[in-house]
Amino acid sequence: MSDGLALARSGFRDGDRAAELLDDLPGIPAELLDRLSRAADPDLALETLAALAESIGEDQLWSAVADAVALERLVLILGTSQALGEFLVQYPEALAELRSTSAVGARVAEAADVNGLRIAYRRELVAIAARDLDGATSFVESSGELADLATATLRAALRIAQEGDAQADQCRLAVIAMGKTGGRELNYCSDVDVIFVHEGDAAVATRLASTMMRICSEHTTTGTIWEVDPNLRPEGRDGPLVRSLASHIAYYERWATAWEFQALMKARYAAGDADLAAAYLGAIAPMVWDASTKPEFVGAARAMRLRVVENIPAPQRDRELKLGPGGLRDVEFAVQLLQLVHGRVDESLRSPTTLLALAELTDGGYVGRRDGAALEEAYEFLRTLEHRIQLFRLRRTHLMPEDAESLRRIGRSMGYRHDPAADLEKEWRAHRRVVRRLHQKLFYRPLLEAVAAIPTEGLRLTPEAAVQRFKALGFSDPQRALADIQALTSGVSRRAAIQRSLLPAMLEWLAESPMPDAGLQAFRRVSESLGDSQWYLRNLRDEGEGAARLARVLGSSRYVAELLMRAPEAVAMLVDDGELAPRDLARLHLEMGQAVERSPKVDAAVRAIRRLRRRELTRIAAADTLGRLDILAVGDALSDISTTTLAAALDASVAAVESERGDLPTRLAVVLMGRLGGHEVNYASDADVMFVHQPIDGARDVEAANAAIEVATRLRAMLAAPSADPPLDVDADLRPDGRNGPLVRSLDAYRTYYAQWSAVWEAQALLRARPVLGDAELCERFTAIIDPLRWPTAGIGDDEVREIRRIKARVDSERLPRGADPATHFKLGRGGLADVEWTVQLLQMQHAHAIPGLRTTRTVAALDAAAEAGLMSSSDAEVLAEAWRFVSRIRNAGFLVRGKPANSLDELAADRAAVAALMGYAESEPLMDDYRRITRRARKSVERLFY
Repeated sequence: MSDGLALARSGFRDGDRAAELLDDLPGIPAELLDRLSRAADPDLALETLAALAESIGEDQLWSAVADAVALERLVLILGTSQALGEFLVQYPEALAELRSTSAVGARVAEAADVNGLRIAYRRELVAIAARDLDGATSFVESSGELADLATATLRAALRIAQEGDAQADQCRLAVIAMGKTGGRELNYCSDVDVIFVHEGDAAVATRLASTMMRICSEHTTTGTIWEVDPNLRPEGRDGPLVRSLASHIAYYERWATAWEFQALMKARYAAGDADLAAAYLGAIAPMVWDASTKPEFVGAARAMRLRVVENIPAPQRDRELKLGPGGLRDVEFAVQLLQLVHGRVDESLRSPTTLLALAELTDGGYVGRRDGAALEEAYEFLRTLEHRIQLFRLRRTHLMPEDAESLRRIGRSMGYRHDPAADLEKEWRAHRRVVRRLHQKLFYRPLLEAVAAIPTEGLRLTPEAAVQRFKALGFSDPQRALADIQALTSGVSRRAAIQRSLLPAMLEWLAESPMPDAGLQAFRRVSESLGDSQWYLRNLRDEGEGAARLARVLGSSRYVAELLMRAPEAVAMLVDDGELAPRDLARLHLEMGQAVERSPKVDAAVRAIRRLRRRELTRIAAADTLGRLDILAVGDALSDISTTTLAAALDASVAAVESERGDLPTRLAVVLMGRLGGHEVNYASDADVMFVHQPIDGARDVEAANAAIEVATRLRAMLAAPSADPPLDVDADLRPDGRNGPLVRSLDAYRTYYAQWSAVWEAQALLRARPVLGDAELCERFTAIIDPLRWPTAGIGDDEVREIRRIKARVDSERLPRGADPATHFKLGRGGLADVEWTVQLLQMQHAHAIPGLRTTRTVAALDAAAEAGLMSSSDAEVLAEAWRFVSRIRNAGFLVRGKPANSLDELAADRAAVAALMGYAESEPLMDDYRRITRRARKSVERLFY
């Protein structure tokens, strides 16, 4: 007598019932009990086995499954599929299918009538499931066999319908498989999507099609097969069931929508007239692969996917395997959209089978290897899970069960043994997350929209067509552009394949930039430097926004292009919005300080400092070129990087001197001056500074001064030395006595000089002084010396005002370069930077002692404070601020475009169109008009306020 408790321990839920059944099966093979305990549902498997034995007798049953393969497959089927188990009990002759190794379709092809067809179909289903469950076939193979069985069944059903219709020869009828049947990736229980094409008598063709459908879908005592769904036909369920070939073609040419062409990707011959089907497929194929050129095609495909999700009932959305977020449709739609966009010219991407198409996209470089592998694994898991769910009752469902019993059975059928239900849920949710993430990445890739918008002929870059295409896009040297393209795309490497997929969109983006030829040449150089780097190609392909930004930057700014050529890895910044935000001062100080600390030698420290500075210059200039920073933010960012560079170089220089001389006999500070002191650095700015030192107690003055001069001299040399990184020229000419005075003075020497010899222009220069680097106490003491000088207690007197005006007039007349137009010079021209800054500085020296808001080194902030205090009207302040911002912007834009400074609009003549584009103008003339208008208004305010 069997032990119910032992059976319960071995996996049966009802051990006592299992014991009863086993006692009724005295001849059961010894190895079968162990196999039953490992079945997906041991109790179900044993119950069905007992029913089989009762139906045909034990001897005949054990004879039918005498070999190990048949026995194993029987247990797998009985434990997984109640429906197939019941079929075997009703038609035990189907046990012969457990040994099947042959291709499907033979039995249904031989079926003589409707009932015979249904039985033959179910027998072949047993054979497919047997091979699938024991691993003899892969998922791709088993889903392909299910599709082949479906097409064989359609052919048999149509044959039976034709044999029963006396007028069948009065028409030609072709059945086109669609959906998963067309893609050879069918489920165990699914509608079979078809389209009917006919020639001849339409009434007869409709009757034959209707009869064929009824044969497959009718419920009888011998069961049913599946529903035949013809709703993918033109006009859907509202359209005629059958159409002529000409009618199909006319519809697709005039009325078909994006989703219909997406569905037609999977169309293939299924049954009926093969020649008519071939004519149909040949006619629609070109339309399918040209569909993505239709306006808003990509957007329409995305909108359709969103509608599908929105139409899922809310309680089912999180358990919908097929249509829900992270489900099968997410994979299928992403793959199909990539196929439709890129498959226009790359015919290797046209497989109707999802996993094969995904492999083609991965091999072709359109999907990253890691992403492709993850998506393949997730899709196969989800489809296998769907199969196991459907196999139980052979019912069409895509919902993940919620009851513990079903989850346990399905989990065990997929190999989970410890805690099948929990492990299955965990794995399913993990794969859903992967699919959702990759769907968002691929389906919403900006590159898709860019490529889809390009006419097909623009993607076929044959040499002759390419030259004409380059001319049409605005490239001035098409032959050079063609050479660049050929260098990037030649060969069979993965890099060349990805470049071929990228370049059509890159060329369109470059063509929208002001300097497409220079941009393409720079792209080639950057790509040749980084082309074998996986992250570079992956980011450009997967993050289309990054590719578009790269094209915009390279085609707009020679300065950024040159920075990227020196360090191409900085291209990674363009992919991430966060990477295009300038680093704050504290973070820059930390990174620079760490770079110095990590470098054992001074030379290495300096290289690290300059490398970090170049990285930040690239970040700022790229963000500026892309229009992400206003002029004040640019000035702040450039000032911060100069400040932190000086701070780190000061530390490195001190360390170098101390390594040779021992501890310094003095303390040092660096005073930021000019635009650096005012947070208004531009791309061409030097670093204006003054050096101050204070000997430590007991140190000799000469020794302290020599040490301080050596530190300052080394600092300047370090930052100006020839290098692959841009130099930072440290200009100390604003110090007392200018370049004729000592490079470094002591604090006492500064105090004495300013008390006895300082001129009014030096006090004016100190308005922008910021003592912030080096010894903190020394900075504070220096600030205490200069504040009364730049912000005198009672303001400056009339004599000083006249002197400032005299100096300004002299500067205007003597320093303007010979032949320069005073109307267009950025700094010294009428209404230019000097006009605005001198006006502000005069007001600061007159009133800052009484108005705290004027005690700032920033020009625009001082203008705001002056207007708030009533020293000028708000309209004057707005006019002057607008001029200062506009002229500063155009000067920076000129540097970005040229890669070198420009002092006037005249110097930008050759690049005026590019500068205008960078500033948001479609043409250069409106820019010129605005410049003249803005500076003319500013000059009027200056004449009124300054003079």
